[in-house]
Amino acid sequence: MSTFNKGIAKAEVTLKWDPSPLGAPDNDLDLIAATYTRDAPHGAPAYLVHFDSRFSPDGTINLNRDSRTGKGFGPDEIMTLELNRLSETYTRVVVGVVIQQGEGRKVFGEVENTAVLVHEGHTELTANDFAEVAQSTAATVAEFLRDETGEWRFHPVLRGFDADPNTFTGLMGS
Repeated sequence: MSTFNKGIAKAEVTLKWDPSPLGAPDNDLDLIAATYTRDAPHGAPAYLVHFDSRFSPDGTINLNRDSRTGKGFGPDEIMTLELNRLSETYTRVVVGVVIQQGEGRKVFGEVENTAVLVHEGHTELTANDFAEVAQSTAATVAEFLRDETGEWRFHPVLRGFDADPNTFTGLMGS
């Protein structure tokens, strides 16, 4: 049976924020993607893509830009997800944002002009400024699910967590 409904083939997630005021510790936000298998769609991810592991094992998810300060023009972090190339083993991908907590606890409401954008080509799938999770240190921002036909579907999600980066990676898919 053929279908005329095309799923999401390739998505891009961008993240931006303003640099810290002069003399203040740097704001360091990070994009993280977690993949889940058909056998274990929740809980511990099969693998993560993040600042310290910028490419998935198969090259389908890439962190193309990573900033530690928010300085520069345009997006500070960019992640590309080539969902159409992911093995059929994977049925769920969750994307999140976490604030590094090197200089004491910092929440989204304390970081100026945060914005995350998810798009496929020129089509915006979702945009968010973290206002709904202003007291959180981490948040899930997007979920991609493989449907029964094998096509990837996008689900906007904004769920805040009060967790350090290591803890968040274990919680983000729950």
